[in-house]
Amino acid sequence: MIVNNLLDLYTDYLLVNPSYSTATGLSRITDGNISHDRITRLLSGDTLTSKTLWKYVKPMCHEIRSREAVLIIDDSIEPKPYSKKNALNNWHYDHCIGKSVKGVNFVSAFYYSQEIGLPVGVEYVKKDKKTIDKKGKVVYKSKETKNAMMRRMVHRASHNIEFKYVLTDSWFSSAENMDLVTKTCHVDFIMAIKSNRVVALSKEDKLKGNYVRIDSLELEGRAKSVYFKQLEYPVLICKQVFKNGDDSTGTLYLASSDFGLDYKSLTAIYEKRWKVEEFFRSIKNNASFAKSPTKKVKTQEAHYTASMIAFVKLERLKIRTNKNHYAMKNEIWLKAVKAAWKELDRLSTPNCANSKFAA
Repeated sequence: MIVNNLLDLYTDYLLVNPSYSTATGLSRITDGNISHDRITRLLSGDTLTSKTLWKYVKPMCHEIRSREAVLIIDDSIEPKPYSKKNALNNWHYDHCIGKSVKGVNFVSAFYYSQEIGLPVGVEYVKKDKKTIDKKGKVVYKSKETKNAMMRRMVHRASHNIEFKYVLTDSWFSSAENMDLVTKTCHVDFIMAIKSNRVVALSKEDKLKGNYVRIDSLELEGRAKSVYFKQLEYPVLICKQVFKNGDDSTGTLYLASSDFGLDYKSLTAIYEKRWKVEEFFRSIKNNASFAKSPTKKVKTQEAHYTASMIAFVKLERLKIRTNKNHYAMKNEIWLKAVKAAWKELDRLSTPNCANSKFAA
């Protein structure tokens, strides 16, 4: 067996292997033709980075590019409670559940166009800066904030691919980020904002310092022009009320720099942000994101990035087969189970000439 591209082999392995993905396991599947040392060197080298991911998806991004494309920025935490703590696998505050979780925290840039979604960048939060907190306790923090990572990825993406909007949740809706999107990258944003954000209702109110909380405004079902404290230009805001699965209601406030939008179009475009959540679920469920026993930061990062490349392969197959990621994985596993069943049947059938249990 001759393999010219170890990365291609490894990412295929991540898609078909139902258990932990190891260099030894991959070597066994290839009947030893690929040594586990070669896979280990792949993961411990400098070849599997965010740049590698971009080079892999670049041709496909240009195939699906459109003026209506969006760039979605979001972060996710994959719990790894039993893995040894290091700079990457550490305690991170999960604002979705309101407590700290031990695991890997990463920020992704996700390109969505023509019903296809592709990860075009990733940054990992590494707590490698030693500090002393107010109680005199030694704690480790990241040298860079997730918002700084976000700005770098948006700026880089704006030079590489075409998109019309940057979509984010409220974590990334700072004025500095909004300025980066509009003034430096020259595109528009649609960002969720917190309900306690204060705004001026006119230029005159802004100059006088008259601000009100957005949750005090009648915004449901319509968009309104307002001014934020830290921005020179006005933005469009709206309020969306929706029902949750348990029949409770939720409220979402949005802000956009595009005054060509009305309430309906603004909220419809922002709905695309949920495509990044599908990406997070798929790499974790279908691409062995958390199924690696790697212990060093570099090899862990490399494996996580390879998992995202495996996701891109699933997106390609989705176009070809017109099936979603989960349907394709079910087909793969069904054939694997059938093959295993046949092998079990073969092993269970006694050799009449040699078996002492033969009838």
